[in-house]
Formats: sequence, C-alpha cells, structure tokens
Amino acid sequence: MMIALAPNLKKENAYGVTLDVCRQLDRLGCSYTVAPDQWETFRSTHAVASDAEQFFAGSDIVISIGGDGTILHTAKRAASFHKPVLGINAGRLGFMAGLERHELSLLSRLMDGSYTKDRRMMLDVDIVDDTGAPIRHFSCINDAVVSRGQQFQMIEFTVNINGRRANDYLADGIIVATPTGSTAYSLSAGGPVMDPQINSIILTPICTHSLFARSIVFAPDTEIEILSERRRGDRLFLSCDGEDGCEIPAASRVKIGRSGQYAEFIRIKSDTFIDILNTKLAQRRA
Repeated sequence: MMIALAPNLKKENAYGVTLDVCRQLDRLGCSYTVAPDQWETFRSTHAVASDAEQFFAGSDIVISIGGDGTILHTAKRAASFHKPVLGINAGRLGFMAGLERHELSLLSRLMDGSYTKDRRMMLDVDIVDDTGAPIRHFSCINDAVVSRGQQFQMIEFTVNINGRRANDYLADGIIVATPTGSTAYSLSAGGPVMDPQINSIILTPICTHSLFARSIVFAPDTEIEILSERRRGDRLFLSCDGEDGCEIPAASRVKIGRSGQYAEFIRIKSDTFIDILNTKLAQRRA
C-alpha cells in the first residue's frame, strides 16, 4: 500500500502531526510519499520521492493533515483520481477529520481494511455569460457562495430552479450547499443540518431583507441558477468551499448542479454523524 501525505504546513501543528504520522506508518511497515515541493522538509523521514503527476495517481490512500479547509482542498483534488482521503485534524474544529492527533494508533486499521468509506456528493459550479457560454468552472464539496463585495448595499438576486424563476431575494448573498456543507457557512446563516448520506442541495440566503428567509432543500439533481440585476458599483463574487473567490463579470450568471464526481472520506472510527456533530459543536461552544 502506498499512502500520499498531504499536510498543510501553514497550520501551526501540521508539521509535528505529520512527523507523528510518519513514525506510525514506519512502525506499520507502510510506504508513504509526499508532494515534490515538500520533499526537502521531510527528507529525514522514510518518505518515498514522488513526482507531481504520480503523487495522487500512484497512491492507494491520501492522508490530509490540517483543518477542514485543507481536508476539503485535498479531497477535491483526490476525487479526480478516485482516491479516498483520511483527514487528520491539525486545526481547531475538524468536522471533516477522521482522526485526531492522539488517535494515530488507529492507522493500523488501514492495513487490514478495517474502515469504511463515506461517499459525499459534490457540486459543479459554472459562471456563464448571457448566451450560456462558460467563463469559469469550479467544483465544491461544501458550498458555493455568491455574495456582494465591499459595498454596503444589499444585492437583488433572482434564483431559477430547473430553468424556471423561483424566488427573488434582497440579500448579502446566496449559499448553495451540499449536505456535507450544511455544518459550515450554511449553518451559520440559519440553514438546516443534513445527514451527509441524504443527497440533496440546500439553498440559504444570507441576511435577506425578506419575509421569506428560510432555507430550501432541493432534490440532488436540481439545477440552480443565480443572477442579479446590478446597480452601478455593485460587484458580485463567487467562492467555493471558502477558498479564494473570483469576481463574477457583469451580465453573467452562476449555474450550480450535482457533479458527476464524488469525494470519498475514510472513516476508521465507529462514531456516527450525530456523534461527530455533538462532539464538534460542544468544542465550538467551549
């Protein structure tokens, strides 16, 4: 078995956690590799050298070490290669993490197959011009957020569902989330928590000035289109999974639908979604 290690070394604890993971994999006699740009950092370990093309393609399992953002970013890249990801928390909350630092002895279960895989739906997100021609494409596991820029005024949004006008919102933005993303920004904006095993798409307005301000849960194959009649000076931005956003050009719109790809997360422990939810939310309150 070859394991690809993908730590986010910008995280304060990630380097130390990664060294702990290397030591544990050494005890288990497991081969592992790191990305070419991190080879010098981990030269003192038994990591196998890997080129950029083979880092994911040549691995059986990917271990991502960092916070939720790191794990999501790694999982999106790994999904293109159909590789499952085990997240190890080196951040704070770690909803997406399968293990904490003090649980690394459980890595032995990777060797004998004593784990399960959670298959999580993803979204395809496209910015298209007024003719429908694509401008930019993104994918996300958590959510796509269309929001205003630095101006103080709210924006008037129109939301089309499967090609038909569904609702208008005067709001700071619109969140379109997967069940995996229901515990992220959507939750903070008042959206429902969804079990990740229930494929669906959640639409949640952000700070809407409307009597109809509730989230709506749609079937997984729903196609959502977000557009806006902008006033002079209005700027709109798109962000997927909380990563750096891009500005949405004038006279364009955002189309969001279910992706043909899935992200796979390895679960070594037997805790349920409710167990994880209660534990992590208790940590947030502490």
